[in-house]
Amino acid sequence: MFLEMYFPSTVSFQTALAALCTLLSIYPLLALHRNQLREPRQPQHTAWKRGIAQVITDSFGMVSNFAEDGWMSQEEVQDCADSLARNDCILCPVTIGHPKSLRRREKFLEVSLLNQSLKWVTATLAVAHCKSCGADYYPDRIVFSHLERNGTRQQRLVYDAQYLRISKHGIWVHRHIAILQERAIIRFHSGWSSFAEWLSDSIKGGRKAITYRQSKRLYIEHFSRRLLIFHEKLPEIALSRWGSIPSSMHHGCTDCTHLKRFPADLVEEGFDTIPMKFTVTARHTIAKTILTNYLDSQPYLEQCCSILLPQWPPPNVDVLEPGGPRGYVRLAVMDGKSIGHRICAIDECTAPLVNFKNGRFCKDHIVHYSSICGIIPCGQPVHTPGALTCDNPSHKSWYQAYSQRFKRLTFPGVQRVMRKQKDTNGNSSIGQRSHTFQVDLPPLEGNGPDERVVHTFRAQTVYCIQTVQWSCGIPIGWGKCYRSESLPQVLSIIDHIWEQYPSFRPGFLAYDDACDLLRHIVTQDSQSPWLTSTKFIVDTWHYIGHRATDVLCRLWCNPAPTDGSQPDLVRILEDGNGVKHTTRAFNLETAEQLNAWLNGYEAQLRQMTDVMFDFHCHVLMMLYTEITTKRIEKKGKELDDDFWEEAIGS
Repeated sequence: MFLEMYFPSTVSFQTALAALCTLLSIYPLLALHRNQLREPRQPQHTAWKRGIAQVITDSFGMVSNFAEDGWMSQEEVQDCADSLARNDCILCPVTIGHPKSLRRREKFLEVSLLNQSLKWVTATLAVAHCKSCGADYYPDRIVFSHLERNGTRQQRLVYDAQYLRISKHGIWVHRHIAILQERAIIRFHSGWSSFAEWLSDSIKGGRKAITYRQSKRLYIEHFSRRLLIFHEKLPEIALSRWGSIPSSMHHGCTDCTHLKRFPADLVEEGFDTIPMKFTVTARHTIAKTILTNYLDSQPYLEQCCSILLPQWPPPNVDVLEPGGPRGYVRLAVMDGKSIGHRICAIDECTAPLVNFKNGRFCKDHIVHYSSICGIIPCGQPVHTPGALTCDNPSHKSWYQAYSQRFKRLTFPGVQRVMRKQKDTNGNSSIGQRSHTFQVDLPPLEGNGPDERVVHTFRAQTVYCIQTVQWSCGIPIGWGKCYRSESLPQVLSIIDHIWEQYPSFRPGFLAYDDACDLLRHIVTQDSQSPWLTSTKFIVDTWHYIGHRATDVLCRLWCNPAPTDGSQPDLVRILEDGNGVKHTTRAFNLETAEQLNAWLNGYEAQLRQMTDVMFDFHCHVLMMLYTEITTKRIEKKGKELDDDFWEEAIGS
């Protein structure tokens, strides 16, 4: 009965289903046709309608009026078209009358499409064009001329595009394939090459394989749109050495955000059983006692006690004001991860390479240094074009030994040598991040046996990335440290992360070298807002390795002081036997947990260019944020209205 209403009785059931599918696919074209008809002096048979007839004729061999009245009501067609198509140009300014409608730019094109069933099909591509501004509307982007940039062609991504182009030769894939790639990255730490091989093996029929470049392009197209949604706009910071996550500034949960506590709260919980209580005078007495017993420098004693200790940080408020809001505190954790891309071989340069495959220099140094000897400071021209040393026999022999140093060593062999060197050197101190692989090389003429030979035979690497997250694990931002994890670089990273959000600075910031960072801030800028907004503490693991004679570290950066000076950092809990114990209020090792998660992507990141490295780091931070957010929601650790009412009032 259904077929008799809409189709002639001679039409088969398979043809009817195919016709219905075709109608669904041409709804956007029907809407564009009807929208163009609303403008004055438009023919009834527009280019859109002729294109629709062509598509139907090519698909079924039917007459060109296949989609005329009688198939479906015009209301149904309009409702579906409005939800699937963009009818007017969104770039042209709205003027009196009807907005600028979109025309057909050229004839329809046949392209290859990998659909969500992992099957290659032939699809018809229609491109809309605005005659007023010259913008071209593709299914996944809008290409237009930017007037403020000398008319250069710019692109505006369609964030909810159903199809993505992965090759300039007309190869498109369904968005579902990109979601599969995202899941493979999360679950299996898959790279572009491995995903391309898996996808090629899974394609039905195996008529055409996905290449490495197409897999990479799919990754870029998909995650560019994901970042656009995640940041509420596509950030320019995605291509820089620093990155922040604006949405994380407003995050709060029971793991990272606590109500403000006072010494009276500790006493109420049973903290008065501990004999030592906090007073400012007591802290000064302890500081002077430690300095007097262990240091002979009287000027240093006077400087620490008379300048730093009384002012930073300010003493706690002992009691809560009656009827006032309690307030809240948040704790952030920061740490470095030894991952980085390759940079210029010149020590003072941090610029990226011109050639990331086998290059050594950036664009500023490649012209001069590529034609001279790699031994610094020889400066003689290379003996033949493409060589790395001059005619000096000692330089040639040293480079030969350098290039052959790993020839017979496998990766397990390198690990055995590193373990042996560690045992020999006694390099087992607590908190040691990594160990270097030392290779014995012959002495070079003019250098002593213990002098380091400075050369440019290989590109250098970014020392580490600095990650910052809340104590619940939600990333806040990240940055690069190029030559070392120096304090000025670390300070510049956190300054940049909170530059646009000064009121969202954490109450506490845990860092493995927080005491030296605090010294650096005080000595460089005594009016820094960090000194009044944040207390710097050393994370628990590294604190046990710090010197007991460091007064600033012991009294100002203690992660869990037992003298009651920081009630926000400790909790009094009672075990099953009724015994009360002092525990830490926050998890200070979330940075280590994030770094452990990043280990699965270390091999990929080390082989990337600087631009792809920054982009991939932003993607990983976004994925880790979403994973952690789901875990927090699953455990029901969100902050409710009662918390905020008590923290900041109604």
